[in-house]
Amino acid sequence: MAAAPRARSPFLGLLPLPERTAIARALRTETVGGLVLLGAAVVALVWANTPWADTYERIRDFHFGIPALGLDLSIEHWTADGLLTLFFLVAGIELKRELVVGELRTPATAALPVIAALAGMIVPAASYAITASAGGGSLDGWAVPMATDIAFALAVLAVLSTHLPAALRAFLLTLAVVDDLGAILIIALFFTSDLNYWALAGAVAGLVVFYVLQRRRVRGWWWYVPLGVVIWTLLYNGGIHATVAGVAMGLILRTVHDQDEKASPAERTGHLLHPLSAGLCVPLFALFAAGVSVSGDALGKVFTTPEPLGVILGLVAGKILGIFAGTYLAARFTRARLNPDLAWADVLALATLAGIGFTVALLIGELAFPGTAVGEHVKAAVLIASLIAALLAAVLLRRRNAVYRRLYEEENLDEDADGIPDVYQRTGSSGT
Repeated sequence: MAAAPRARSPFLGLLPLPERTAIARALRTETVGGLVLLGAAVVALVWANTPWADTYERIRDFHFGIPALGLDLSIEHWTADGLLTLFFLVAGIELKRELVVGELRTPATAALPVIAALAGMIVPAASYAITASAGGGSLDGWAVPMATDIAFALAVLAVLSTHLPAALRAFLLTLAVVDDLGAILIIALFFTSDLNYWALAGAVAGLVVFYVLQRRRVRGWWWYVPLGVVIWTLLYNGGIHATVAGVAMGLILRTVHDQDEKASPAERTGHLLHPLSAGLCVPLFALFAAGVSVSGDALGKVFTTPEPLGVILGLVAGKILGIFAGTYLAARFTRARLNPDLAWADVLALATLAGIGFTVALLIGELAFPGTAVGEHVKAAVLIASLIAALLAAVLLRRRNAVYRRLYEEENLDEDADGIPDVYQRTGSSGT
């Protein structure tokens, strides 16, 4: 009897379900998502500085779309305007969750990270403006150093956080969410082209329909995906950066689930889209946004040209000064109080970490200096500043982690001396 033919796995096809599930689960973690993003940025930098740089530029500048709908964009713009919409949709869902059931739901708990985030946007912008003005540069890039990259910052924290208090991550997440909201508002208000009010009215009407469908508990992706594409197209043609569509829909999605639901629409959507955003959308944006020349001449201009120098000072020094000073002044002169699990040294490390301004900072840099040499220098400045901030934060966080690990070990020794069973040793947990 002839043996049954062995099933062949399709070349470059879908992975089996267990592997797809494992990859999606990994991409939902900040560490893996941040590493994928970092890998894409490294590939872009290497590719753009090799003999194959012309190939990189041809691919990046290749146009396609639907001209009749005003959608004839380069691959670089498709990733910035299109794929990043999913990233901002996930960010909008996270912001909605924080506003409804998270740290931002009550003024008392939200005050400190919100004030810290606002100060962490104002001071970097002012640092850029002062530096650019003193050097006779353009003020168009004032918003570039205002944004913190959630994925990178949380990835660095996740890699180093074995004994750091959970309150540190909650503070950073809340700060980054408010920071993202500020960046989104800046993009919508200050980086718009000529407005098409008819298209904008159509987009608003689409969002109203989206809201009504949510409130009437209408389910099914076939309602929301086409509607989302229409809203995105109308916003793009309306002159407002199309990623705002993602934030708006994320804020509209219901966050609290009904009794007959295991999860709310926001939870289900975020759970489904987070791996796609972290594993495809943001890395592809980084691949076509981070490809800048790092020759000696270009690096020299980063530190001698006022615009990129202002970005570096804003992201590194401005973020540290703004977030730390804002947090201290709020705790000193208002009723807001620092979480008792945190020390001021933790806030300093967190303020340094917030200087990682990769994704949104690159996006704003492209909008502020489209297709110019200054824009390329600003991109390089964002990369350099983010690297400096990550390295400084890693040093500070490792020191704080060592302090908390020592305290943890001393507490365990005290418990053993008192004859109290050590639950961590008994269960094999690391105490995280």
